[in-house]
Amino acid sequence: MPPADRSTHTACTGIVLAAGAGTRYGKPKALAEDGAWLRSAITALREGGCDPVMVMLGATGPDPGALGLPDGTACRWVADWATGLSATVREGLRAATEIGTRYVAFLPVDTPDVGADVVARVLAAARASQSGLARAVFYDTPGHPVVIENKHWEAISEVAVGDIGAGSYLGGRQDMVCVTCADLATGTDRDFPEVGAR
Repeated sequence: MPPADRSTHTACTGIVLAAGAGTRYGKPKALAEDGAWLRSAITALREGGCDPVMVMLGATGPDPGALGLPDGTACRWVADWATGLSATVREGLRAATEIGTRYVAFLPVDTPDVGADVVARVLAAARASQSGLARAVFYDTPGHPVVIENKHWEAISEVAVGDIGAGSYLGGRQDMVCVTCADLATGTDRDFPEVGAR
């Protein structure tokens, strides 16, 4: 089926948010654990039902050659990544628009215990909802992935600013489906290296 026709169905573009510099971590998290976190995020999205999967690059530079990405993984360079997460989110939405999928699933590179089972559960919830919005929740704390139907993308792109990303749009919505996933993962963001791993 041509990409332009996919928006009428249920295809989902998986977006790995991996453009940041990882200042608190000490290096870009796309490089953490010799790229293991990045590969884990790609696998989670792909095996959780996303096709295609795209990695958003920034601080590591535009060349993905040194990242050891799995075959078939697309990359997108976010030239203005340093202005904040919003730049990466907007670029991801542009990419998904060009591909023509109906949904996008955002997953940060620094949630390495989020697996395909979490992605699949949240994606199923978004597809079943009228709003087309769903996100993972861990122990009553909102987390990732966040799945967003294409009818919301333009509005998100218009209001995303700095490090807020899609949060400025999604934060006040009452129709967001919160999907409990604490039985599958912790969903914890890894902001600092583990002690002894420095």
